[in-house]
Amino acid sequence: MHALHEKHYEPSTAGFMINYRVPDVHALVKVLREEGCNVLEKIEDSEYGKFAWVIDPEGNKVELWQPPAGQ
Repeated sequence: MHALHEKHYEPSTAGFMINYRVPDVHALVKVLREEGCNVLEKIEDSEYGKFAWVIDPEGNKVELWQPPAGQ
């Protein structure tokens, strides 16, 4: 696996990442934190939408994606 991809999946050791399309990433992250989930601190906002990440109970990194408005 390419080093760039390995960094993208950290801290997971899996060679893949599940991505969920969500309607409101900030609201979902708030609820997940309140429920005690392991949500990474960074929320990224780019021309491709908003992204946040959570670590599942097995240590896999899961990506939450809110597409840009109008998509």
